[in-house]
Amino acid sequence: MKLGVVTAMFGKRPLSEVLDLLKALGLESIEFGTGNYPGSGLLDVPALLKSQARRKELLSQLKDAGIGISALSCHGNALHPDRNFAKRSVAVLNNTIRLAEKLGVKTVIDFSGCPGSDEKSTKPNWVTCGWPPDYMEIIEWQWAKKVIPFWTKQCKIARDHGIRIAFEMHPGFVVYNTETMLKLRNICGDNLGANFDPSHLFWQGMDPIACVRALGKAIFHVHAKDVRVNPYTTAVNGVLDTKSYGDEFNRSWVFRTCGYGHGFDWWKDFVSTLRMIGYDGTLSIEHEDSLMSSMEGLKKAVEFLKQVIVHEKPTAMTWA
Repeated sequence: MKLGVVTAMFGKRPLSEVLDLLKALGLESIEFGTGNYPGSGLLDVPALLKSQARRKELLSQLKDAGIGISALSCHGNALHPDRNFAKRSVAVLNNTIRLAEKLGVKTVIDFSGCPGSDEKSTKPNWVTCGWPPDYMEIIEWQWAKKVIPFWTKQCKIARDHGIRIAFEMHPGFVVYNTETMLKLRNICGDNLGANFDPSHLFWQGMDPIACVRALGKAIFHVHAKDVRVNPYTTAVNGVLDTKSYGDEFNRSWVFRTCGYGHGFDWWKDFVSTLRMIGYDGTLSIEHEDSLMSSMEGLKKAVEFLKQVIVHEKPTAMTWA
């Protein structure tokens, strides 16, 4: 299993500087943002699509640094009720699929998106309960009229380019847990799967290791990010929390660097379970810990996860 990083934390730093940093940290892969919410600070996607020479130059830089591409990320909302917003998200997704094919990358990461409640909506509507009946009607309309038609078509486009799409199971979008991930995959196609980020599952009350076992081969990519649930706040207000991520003291939960939400034993078990279901790809570190600078969080996560991976490295068995 390899350690890598999501590029959103680097902003618009020069790629050469970022690769030098990753090499110094002993990282082996990189997950490039290509637009939408993650931005595309390190890549000029239109230029790369047009120029084979530019693509060769990029791949040569990566090879010289000993770093591979684990995935291209374009988290957006292709189902947004604002048609212009949705159109931009779809354009970035399709360009990312095309670029992934040209670079020899097999996995593109996205959100599943969230429609409105009906054709007149202007904002997404993420339903969190099944009563009163209006809410069930919204969910049924969303899946029948928006989710299934779009992702069935998009699944075929990706397959035609030899690409699989990995959804981050994220609240606020229609795929946010194991059940909704498998539902979309079973209906629309098996080249749709999960970008598994345990942090979003923890705070919803799920056991990410149980989710890994349930998803199995549907896990295409993994984010390494932790979360700390505040027992005092959740005891009063529960886990649904719309306060600013910067209000760490009063929030029910906050994102943390790996090891600062859950300990060494949990992460060892997580990595071991990933190996048991056949995942031997990248743990892609995503820094969103508002209590640490990006570099502090990255360095601490690398140091922590290197110990986890080394500890869990399989050894050959010898017989007397």
